[in-house]
Amino acid sequence: MALDKKQATSVPRHVCIIMDGNGRWAKKRLMPRALGHRKGVEITRKAVEFFVRSGVKHLTLFAFSSENWNRPKEEVSTLMELFMHSLRKYSVELNEKGIRIRFIGDRDAFSNDLRDQIAATELLTASNDLMTLNIAANYGGQWDILKAVKTIAGKLQRNEINPEQIDSALFESALSLSATPDPDLFIRTGGEQRVSNFLLWQIAYAELYFTDVLWPDFNEDEMQKALDVYSQRQRRYGKTGDQVGI
Repeated sequence: MALDKKQATSVPRHVCIIMDGNGRWAKKRLMPRALGHRKGVEITRKAVEFFVRSGVKHLTLFAFSSENWNRPKEEVSTLMELFMHSLRKYSVELNEKGIRIRFIGDRDAFSNDLRDQIAATELLTASNDLMTLNIAANYGGQWDILKAVKTIAGKLQRNEINPEQIDSALFESALSLSATPDPDLFIRTGGEQRVSNFLLWQIAYAELYFTDVLWPDFNEDEMQKALDVYSQRQRRYGKTGDQVGI
């Protein structure tokens, strides 16, 4: 769907989402938490379709944080099985729609089968350019920053760079979302109002949108509401309103 000039300027290039509330959604309905997560996958698929139609070029979803391993073992096992099942079920469909899928996070803790499926999904969709879907799995913002520091420290140790060359651009090139524009809009569902170790460096100037709506209830009307709120925000990046001409 083509966007007119006015509409295009109000659409964020990059949206990132903490998809919170699956377990509470199930609990309110006296259902197992696993059913809430399954419902959440359905909404995730609809969200990808919605943001593609809206003209968003990059969508980053927080699927599993590095802290989520602390949840009950049964729930973690369910999440891993659901993750694998979803990749197998939807990768071909998303590839046919022209969506590139990338994964960010530490893969070492995943099973060999899951790592293989992740690699296969990335390879299958590598040449697509309609939208890039970044899936953050076993990801943490602090981990991402520390990894970047270690990468740069290694270059210093090997005399590939000198300290004077270290700047924001070099640091960002070592982060998981290098070569991706920083998020314009950060969305968190489920009522909590914190960033929970998600893309800590990258969301420095993102517009934050918190909603009480639980992720399984975050339908297209709610998604549009988030975009509408974003379109009314004045993004100044330290300047005055007069300077940015709004």
